[in-house]
Amino acid sequence: MRFARTAAIAAAFAALLLPATALAAEPGETITTPVREALAQLPVIDEDRTGYQRDAFKHWVDADRDGCHTRAEVLLSEAVVAPEQGPRCALTGGEWYSPYDDRYIQGPRGIDIDHLVPLAEAWDSGASQWSSAEREAYANDLGDDRALIAVSAASNRSKADQDPTTWLPPAEGYRCQYVTDWVADKTRWGLSIDVSEEAVLSDVLDGCPNVPITVTLAR
Repeated sequence: MRFARTAAIAAAFAALLLPATALAAEPGETITTPVREALAQLPVIDEDRTGYQRDAFKHWVDADRDGCHTRAEVLLSEAVVAPEQGPRCALTGGEWYSPYDDRYIQGPRGIDIDHLVPLAEAWDSGASQWSSAEREAYANDLGDDRALIAVSAASNRSKADQDPTTWLPPAEGYRCQYVTDWVADKTRWGLSIDVSEEAVLSDVLDGCPNVPITVTLAR
């Protein structure tokens, strides 16, 4: 797995979201807290898409210079049947499971790599104020396996840049995992939510186990 972190105490998360002068958590620190408490700690701010351009988030990149860019790294990591890897990390064959629509997909051409929290949504939620380097890191986040997910091209394009107020996975059995991971990803990157988003996330999570989430802070 691309993501393996040890759990820290839940109190660290509470300290993170105190007023700025009292912050105790730092980028790179790992925190653990129940998902509903994590949702309650996310800042609630109106969204603003002014100035958004997709190319403000550079992707896909080969950060470790091993010949495989981010998309290929996710495909290799999440394959249920490994593809063949050719020159320049060209992938053929293989099989993937798409949890959004509960389907198995043969071959990489039918797979998209989804940003769980879409780039436009990240922009709305705070990334408009980030540096180019921070946005590139977000768009290529291999440090948390919830951030980028291999799904069917059809489900990814249905979702586009929507948040949970207007799109949830067609596979209803995956929705608890989806919104839990959404909260975790926004926590990892210090992103905000808006009022409607908060209401939908809360409504879905009311029907889900209040599982602990463990997050390594990216910023």
